[in-house]
Amino acid sequence: MPPSLALFLWLVLLLLLLRFDPARDPETSLALWVPVIWLFIDGSRLPSQWLGGQVGAAVANALEEGNSLDRAIWSALILLAIIILVSRSFQWGDFFARNLALVTYLSFALFSIFWSDFPFVSFKRWFRDLGSYLMIFVVLSDPRPLEAVRTVLRRLCYLLVPLSILLIKYYIGIGRHYDEWTGATAFVGAATSKNMLGVLCLVSGLFFFWDTVTRWSDRNEQRTRWIFVNLSFTAMTLWLLIHAHSATSTLCLALGCLVIAAAHSNVGQRHASLLKVVIPACFCLYLILGFGFGMNTELAGAVGRDPTFTGRTKIWDTLLGMHTDPLIGTGYGSFWLGPRLNLAMQKLGNVTEAHNGYLEIYLNLGIIGVFLLIVFLIVSYRSICQQLASKESFASLALALWTVLLFYMVTEAALRGGLLSVTFMLGAITVSAARDTMPYQETQNEHAFDSGTVPIAHEAIFLEETPS
Repeated sequence: MPPSLALFLWLVLLLLLLRFDPARDPETSLALWVPVIWLFIDGSRLPSQWLGGQVGAAVANALEEGNSLDRAIWSALILLAIIILVSRSFQWGDFFARNLALVTYLSFALFSIFWSDFPFVSFKRWFRDLGSYLMIFVVLSDPRPLEAVRTVLRRLCYLLVPLSILLIKYYIGIGRHYDEWTGATAFVGAATSKNMLGVLCLVSGLFFFWDTVTRWSDRNEQRTRWIFVNLSFTAMTLWLLIHAHSATSTLCLALGCLVIAAAHSNVGQRHASLLKVVIPACFCLYLILGFGFGMNTELAGAVGRDPTFTGRTKIWDTLLGMHTDPLIGTGYGSFWLGPRLNLAMQKLGNVTEAHNGYLEIYLNLGIIGVFLLIVFLIVSYRSICQQLASKESFASLALALWTVLLFYMVTEAALRGGLLSVTFMLGAITVSAARDTMPYQETQNEHAFDSGTVPIAHEAIFLEETPS
């Protein structure tokens, strides 16, 4: 099939799917396309890269200066998000009160620009990452927040999963990369690397598995159609994951699906407290065995991984030997800039991340940043468990994302932006917003509100209601 014909068929099928999607909620707002576009860029490539810019490890000055086209598009999306939130009278005070741990972490990250060697670049990166939270607020301020979350994730997968297959099969110059020394092929699809393609598969696989589990008991005429759509995208996701050869994403997808299945099983619902203890206990046990007793080699070999985590242990040792400020770090997003980046490249080659989320935070924000991150993870876990006890279906996906993130950050800098970190924050903030509201089951009935404003997340459902 000619590539141009394949591209045309993909576009037609995409439009038909978006228009006649059996799981589509007609009540969700058109404003949701703003976060969909943001996540599309996060999960694939920058606009400048889609237009022929450099893909892969960037040189030092590109990392520092960025690209004017990318900045313009990011800024336009942020401006649209602010306009939407203002029009909805978003309750900022309520959000700050419910997410104090996250706000403290972000505030410290902002304050860190004062000791950064590159304060303007640090601020630009902080402001750009702030845009991800604004996109989350747009989703949660929708009158039907849970359906809005489903809609955004579903549309994102509809866009990126088939597009990645199209690029791999018909546009190999874009969908495949080749090692400049060995010539080995890496399937990247719409992403910039095989690991980023693995992240897309991880998010897509978790979403469609969770969506199938939570909707399975539905009894309506559309059930067969949405089951067919979910299974089709699950099959496409697995095909991509196999070709991506991302061991971390494969293991995390299996782990996340196991968590979702356990949360919705009869045993998991009867003994929810046991599930809450097992997950952090397993992670702590892994840290003790792997790093406390030096058993990473045996553990990696047991799951078929390179004992050095594909050279990551050398990266970790080198970066720790660069002696950054242990308490406050180098400033938000400032480690991989200037002389430090040049030194790291001399010792490690084209490496621009620590390949460990906790180490990445330590290098940029020091022990204080790592501590604040841990506090946020603990608080978000408690919120998720509270909603899990109230049988809120979204809590199981949030729990899976929380679990996956903990393990994923051992070998990847997941919180340095990107699809997985934004998806996790979407889940964590959604559950946090529901924490102080009454337990509920979302219905299909329309509600009338006493106020024309739309507070954050689920308060749109739980304000004083009158029957329609």
